[in-house]
Amino acid sequence: MPAKGVGVKAIVVAGGDAAAEDAALLGAADLVIAADSGAAWLEAVDRRPDLVVGDMDSIPPDLLSCLAAEGVAIESHPPDKDASDAELAVSRAVVAGADEVTILGAFGGLRLDHELANVMLLLTDGWRDAELRLVRGGMTVRAVQGGRRLELEGGVGDVVTLLPLGCDATGVRTGGLRFHLDGETLHLGRSRGLSNVIEGAPASVSLDGGILLVIETRREPGS
Repeated sequence: MPAKGVGVKAIVVAGGDAAAEDAALLGAADLVIAADSGAAWLEAVDRRPDLVVGDMDSIPPDLLSCLAAEGVAIESHPPDKDASDAELAVSRAVVAGADEVTILGAFGGLRLDHELANVMLLLTDGWRDAELRLVRGGMTVRAVQGGRRLELEGGVGDVVTLLPLGCDATGVRTGGLRFHLDGETLHLGRSRGLSNVIEGAPASVSLDGGILLVIETRREPGS
């Protein structure tokens, strides 16, 4: 495990449907944590996790035994717990000193409730200023709160969607986007922030109040 207090890039692999191309992100990670059955995807891409966290109800038992025999740390929790396996894994990454946490496998599968709970992890205040993102293929999901500015990661032509969460997002300002916002309000439950486009990189978004979910989708070649 990386030393506590040292900047760490962590990847948490949840039990959803990670994209094959997401495996390329593992090379830059200082710490890889499997949330229960996320270990199966890591096994499929030939990468051992540094830690497996969860109630171990969905990881194949033979894989769990194999990882334990190889010296991979196993942190087992009871099934009746107050946090999802993914949340426990993110918390463990932050405790280990992570200042960037990328969550793979946050989407897909049969459980919409798990997908939504994974998105809600972006809103948690207890991550000690660690930057969280959900990634699947060409899509990255982050959140930005009132009083802050977020520089977008995409290039020209990429699609950006801004969705208010919990309440209206006020004083929204964008830079480098086709449909410019200058101190405007995006209302909760309305779709005005859907499918903007980056026209000048680096682009950015800021707001005075509320929370925005920021979804960036990479433009497909030739589109």
